[in-house]
Formats: sequence, structure tokens, C-alpha cells
Amino acid sequence: MEVINERLLYPSYEIIRGKKIMAPAPNPTHGGVIMRLGMIIGSFLDENDSGYVFSDNTDVHFPDGTTLKPDLSVVTEKNSSIIDWFRGIYGVPDMIVEVLSKSTRKNDLTIKKDIYEAQGVSEYWIIDPYMKVISVYFLHEGKYYLDDEYILFDDKELELLTDEEKAEIKHEVPVKTLEGLKIPLKYIFKWGYR
Repeated sequence: MEVINERLLYPSYEIIRGKKIMAPAPNPTHGGVIMRLGMIIGSFLDENDSGYVFSDNTDVHFPDGTTLKPDLSVVTEKNSSIIDWFRGIYGVPDMIVEVLSKSTRKNDLTIKKDIYEAQGVSEYWIIDPYMKVISVYFLHEGKYYLDDEYILFDDKELELLTDEEKAEIKHEVPVKTLEGLKIPLKYIFKWGYR
């Protein structure tokens, strides 16, 4: 029996500035971060009946005609009218997360960030799974501002820090869009611990 790769039959792409751009499949590191983050956000949303979380297999059709496949999109209940349960999201999600990879890094840090800002995405996370850093941006008066960077230090790195520096380390990332949710860095980057 011949096995056919469905991704070749139905390639995944995004539309940026009117051009179709292939969207590569995530590697296990990338996918593991998104899966763990999606699980904890999804559980919080379910428990509070407050919205929905979608992974990178969901098209987000922005009002300007751009179609993207963010690694993670969060749509709160009050904004749920933008969800077409058969075709994708038609509007602006409340929060978007992109996980950097070698093939998507430049777009995630520049083009996509600019699009999300212009379209009005309130909260944008950029996750670097190799450096174990999460950069959190909030929209204020139409512009993104870096709220904070959250870094997961390993034991060797911690040894190099002073007690004062260690006291300033943040171990959880608060989700402004979802009041009351704080996500431990070790949970997001758990794949890196054996």
C-alpha cells in the first residue's frame, strides 16, 4: 500500500502581503513547547468557561487579508464570535504565541510581530525554546511594548549569580489576557529536563 504524505496534498501556507508562504511543520522541541502551553491554557479556559485556545493548524484570517497560522492563538469568550468552527478564526485573537525556530525566527520577530501589532492583538509572546526565554509584549495605544523577559536558568547559570540577582528571577509568566493564570517556566520548558 502506498503511503501518501497529506502535507504534500494539502500544503500548509500563510498569506502575508498577498503572497502565499509555506508554513513548515514544527520540530519536536517546538511542538513540545506549544503542546504544554496549550494544555495549561486550555485547562484554565475550560475551568473558567472563559475562551478557547488553538494550535498552529488553525488559520487566523485578519481583517487586512493576511492569513497566518500562529503557533498558539487564544480567543476569549467575549470575542468568540470571530471563531468559525469549520473554517478558522476571522478576526483578531486576544493573545498569540510564536515559538522561534531557525526557519521562522526572522518572520516571528519582525513581519509577524508587525502584523499582530497593526491588527490589534493585545498580548504577544515570543518563545525562544533554545535559550529558554519568553518575551511578553502588550499592546498600548497601537504599539507593542516589551513588558518583560522571563528566563529559565539552569543550575550552572544560577551558580554565577549573586543572591540579589537570584532574588529578582521570575519563575512564572503571568498571562494578562487571562487574569489569574501564571505559568511556571519549568512547565513550559519541561522537555529540556531529564
